[in-house]
Amino acid sequence: MDTELLFVALGLAAMFAGFVDAVVGGGGLIQIPALLAAFPASAPANLFGTNKIASIVGTTSAAVQYSRRVEIPWRVVGPGAAAALLGSWYGAKAVVFLDPAVLRPLILVLLILVALYTFVRKDLGTVSTEPAHGRRSIALALGIGAVIGFYDGFFGPGTGSFLIFLFIRLLGMDFLRASVSAKVLNVSTNLAAIAYFASTVELMWKLGLVMALCNLCGALIGSRMALKRGSGFVRRMFLAVVTVLIARLAYDTFLR
Repeated sequence: MDTELLFVALGLAAMFAGFVDAVVGGGGLIQIPALLAAFPASAPANLFGTNKIASIVGTTSAAVQYSRRVEIPWRVVGPGAAAALLGSWYGAKAVVFLDPAVLRPLILVLLILVALYTFVRKDLGTVSTEPAHGRRSIALALGIGAVIGFYDGFFGPGTGSFLIFLFIRLLGMDFLRASVSAKVLNVSTNLAAIAYFASTVELMWKLGLVMALCNLCGALIGSRMALKRGSGFVRRMFLAVVTVLIARLAYDTFLR
């Protein structure tokens, strides 16, 4: 495939990834396999860093779009984002000491439990039960940011889904509010990952920027659709993305 067609194909993949990521996260499910297929001889770190260049633009755009209609609870999201930034940096560094693939069975089990819990609890995230955020909420946000940030830097699949689920389950948010909060934390984890990868490997900046523009277009469509259709639509998309994540990890763990 010549360079022009390759850029078009990866741009389309990035646009779809931006759409999915803007609603519930999980755009990496689309972009990373596309990059791996396009550059099978490249080191994974180069491709993961390039993926983050594309992702951060769409994620930031989605966060801005949501924030115009959904109030961001900065009292908890701010500390959570700071913890996620640090967690993601150290997670990326930890890859040197441990193969991320060893996490696949554990993450698979956790995603199955998340999917089952969300499916059984029909009211989960449809109505906000969010309390007035005090020290307990800030402590929970710091813990969520640090743990999921580390996970995103270290391994990554399902980061957005885990963030949304935890914000709903532990902080009482509805799906829309949890989604915008997750986007803010995702921007932090992407920043940390780009900074780490850029300082250690050579990234494909030109391709990353082309994919970023396409990701941005998808993110604009996805965030507007989510805001228009509400928490019920986001919940259905959440379950769909988690199901695909489960299938992908099961394949990688047991069949590949």
